Amino acid sequence: MIRKLLIANRGEIACRVIATCRRMGIASVAVYSDADKDALHVRQADEAVHIGPSDAASSYLNADAVIAAAKATGAEAIHPGYGFLSERIVLPQLCEQNGIIWVGPSPDAIERMGSKIESKHIAEKAGVAGVPGYHGADQDDAAMTAAATKIGYPVLIKSSAGGGGRGMRRVEKESDMKAALEIARREAQAGFGDSSLLIEKLIQRPRHLEVQVLGDKHGGLVHLHERECSVQRNYQKVVEEAPAPRLTEKARERLFAAALKLGNAMKYDSAGTVEFILEEGDEQPYFLEMNTRLQVEHPVTELITGLDLVELQIRVAAGEPLPISQKDITINGWAIEVRVNAEDPAAGYRPNVGFVHGVRLPDGDGIRIDTGIAAGSEVTPHYDSMLAKVIAYGSDRTVAAQRLATALGTYSVFGVGTNQGFVRDIIAHPKFVAGELTTRFIEEVFPDGWKPVADTQGHAAIAAAAVWAKHIEGRAVPPALGPFLSLGGFRVLSRAGKPAVTRLTVEHGGTKVLLELIGGKEGYDISLDGKVHKVSVRASGADASVSIDGVSRRYGIHVNNSEVGLSVDGAVTLYQVMPELDGIGASLGGAAAGGPRLAAPMPGLVVAVQVEVGQDVAKGDTIVTFEAMKLMMSLPAPVSGKVKEIFCKAGETVSAGAVLLDIEPAESA
Repeated sequence: MIRKLLIANRGEIACRVIATCRRMGIASVAVYSDADKDALHVRQADEAVHIGPSDAASSYLNADAVIAAAKATGAEAIHPGYGFLSERIVLPQLCEQNGIIWVGPSPDAIERMGSKIESKHIAEKAGVAGVPGYHGADQDDAAMTAAATKIGYPVLIKSSAGGGGRGMRRVEKESDMKAALEIARREAQAGFGDSSLLIEKLIQRPRHLEVQVLGDKHGGLVHLHERECSVQRNYQKVVEEAPAPRLTEKARERLFAAALKLGNAMKYDSAGTVEFILEEGDEQPYFLEMNTRLQVEHPVTELITGLDLVELQIRVAAGEPLPISQKDITINGWAIEVRVNAEDPAAGYRPNVGFVHGVRLPDGDGIRIDTGIAAGSEVTPHYDSMLAKVIAYGSDRTVAAQRLATALGTYSVFGVGTNQGFVRDIIAHPKFVAGELTTRFIEEVFPDGWKPVADTQGHAAIAAAAVWAKHIEGRAVPPALGPFLSLGGFRVLSRAGKPAVTRLTVEHGGTKVLLELIGGKEGYDISLDGKVHKVSVRASGADASVSIDGVSRRYGIHVNNSEVGLSVDGAVTLYQVMPELDGIGASLGGAAAGGPRLAAPMPGLVVAVQVEVGQDVAKGDTIVTFEAMKLMMSLPAPVSGKVKEIFCKAGETVSAGAVLLDIEPAESA
């Protein structure tokens, strides 16, 4: 048995592998970059080795540094997790050369399945049906366009070497092919170092299904049933579940048979996932690709089978035969998982960065949290935005969904915004409840984009003010809260012969409201828009019960000087609460001069600048392509006018708020 294992990854999956190592009595070794020196996986591992700068190319993608770390610590094996080097043959080849056990499939399997083009040829030879398309070697624009015309529009352009939506473009008509090919090649090259593309017929209402397989080095191969991964955004999975709802037994058996055919043809010897696409209402699945690694969504399979996939990976890598046969594998109950990302769905899914001030965990039966963050963790722009996975298990799909919705309403991450309100609304939607799932689910359910329910009564602002007031009662007030609360003899929250009135500004998302607060023994009188509300707060740690006019609501809370984080149904909203005069001073001090300028929304990479000095632009035109947290963003012109000056160039890394372009507004603007 392996005694010491190095995890060549970070975040949530590194913590997940460490947990299994601890249970199996295997010593764990973490690796980390500059950005991750204080990360949770570093804290949890038995040993940790620094392997390079913050950018992934110089650290987590540096196979030589990973091997050096394994040799320095005496690690006998390396587990790659997912992403980074997990599907690149360089690391398993180096493991073989250095006598280190690779916890994954053979380099041959990784290489052959890593090319979507070759994998489709292998599937065809194995008798596994694929989506009609073009997988040819001629990558010229003319050849690709001719192939697309022959297949029939709409088509889907895909990167041959990778996944996750990068290098993937939907094309509706021939005139759009040239531009789509250019963008897809650029994304594929940047993401995977290979610009090769393929074309597939676009299935109009597809379901995305996958089968978990597991093989050993002795010819054993089993499937662990299917997962439904249809709820996606930009080809990135958002919700996954097992088993798949509303699937006929005929379609299910075809999935299993196809997955085992392909696995046997490959002599597959580790955990892997065979992915399929199925037209809604049809029973014939089409092969998409095989992921030669552990999947993000593996917990739902673990919960319904009772198996630890990481443990099985480790055992077969060590040469053990599979401890189970197909007849031993049964499923029990239902499991659903959502990915909690540091992003703002209401602002075009813009990624969020910053420090995690606190985490509030859900409780209850059947809830599992796989996470890579804790209080003090920093969410940086260098890696993807996933913070955690919230998984719920139940006796059936209804129970699992209800438990998940409740858990999402409790789990809170303070300091950075998350997508929890969005995913909670997905789980609660009637179409999801009914199991009516396709990859078009999000665009159909939220055709105008997702927006949180508006707080028309201003109750959240009132609650934020009351929580802030309760927090500073009787405390030594830090100078950061302003001079009007720092003067020892100046009291605003207690009686001094008569009620003292505090005028507070509460700001969120550019909207500022003015409240008047009177403190009393039983709570506060808070006036908003001329109406006085009776408010009381009972706070304990990261939880608070706020009563407004006799109606109580439970919140997750975190207060950091003037910043109040309120968790409502799991979605954390940040409010700036301060005395009115301090708020005026902050506004005046923060006023910025200058004309309309495009600024970087966060630290990231300028991928392309689409305009030149002197060029006319219209408001909303894409003028810069920007990359952060593994996401490509199109930055629009803030106003119509003429490009006055350009302060950035393609390939340049910029900080948050850096001015990228200056536009001279048109007279009409």
